[in-house]
Amino acid sequence: MRRLVSAALALCGAFLTPALAQQPQRSECLAMANAAPRAMPVAFRQAATAAEVEITYAGHSTYFIDTPGGLRIATDYSGAYQVGRLPDVVTMNRAHSTHYSLFPDKRIPHVLHGWSDDGRPAIVSERISDTFIRNVTTDIRRYFGDDAGADMIRDGNSIFIFEVAGLCIGHLGHLHHKLDDSHFAQIGRLDIVMVPIDGTYTMSLGGISEITKRLRASVVLPMHRFATPLDDFMQRIGQEFEIDRRTGRSFRMSRDALPSKPTVIILNGV
Repeated sequence: MRRLVSAALALCGAFLTPALAQQPQRSECLAMANAAPRAMPVAFRQAATAAEVEITYAGHSTYFIDTPGGLRIATDYSGAYQVGRLPDVVTMNRAHSTHYSLFPDKRIPHVLHGWSDDGRPAIVSERISDTFIRNVTTDIRRYFGDDAGADMIRDGNSIFIFEVAGLCIGHLGHLHHKLDDSHFAQIGRLDIVMVPIDGTYTMSLGGISEITKRLRASVVLPMHRFATPLDDFMQRIGQEFEIDRRTGRSFRMSRDALPSKPTVIILNGV
């Protein structure tokens, strides 16, 4: 009898293990966003220095994220904006050719598309080195001259979220419409968010400002700037956000160093 039970358990394990392996990785940003506040005990010993990420504005909607583990990530990567060494991971959105490349450098080991060619939503949920990367899809407008019929391409854009060093970093991509409650639930908590502020090619300044306020990220990084008057965007959210203009194109940030008041950091870039 004991042998039969052991055999049955082993058989169940054989079926369960592959199924568990196929499940999405756990998002700490979703877990922390949904968790109730906890009382944290005071530590009397000196805390270790918090791990930092370095973020560099390359231009347009491309930011480079260098992680404590040495991973280099580039957002909305077309290859046109390069700073230093090649990235290890690139994310792309197929809105315009300035946001993706179908022929990226072959030395880049991880190329993550924010769209799917089979009409289904793209699903990204994987851990690469010290970073967990996932996506939340949104719709995009069709290309100019595309006569396929519908005004919007369903799930044609992805909001990419990078979870590293205790930080939740989001890139809204080529966002074309307001987000509903289900989008915000899937996004979870963001500490740093990269926001398109062109006001026309993506969405209105009023619309993106409302999304920025609701996300309540500690750090907001404008992108897709073109000739957008930054003052217009800042006036819409300035009463709730500090403005921090930098002369450089990079900064370092840790979980412990997040500003106490939400801050728009404006970096120099192309």
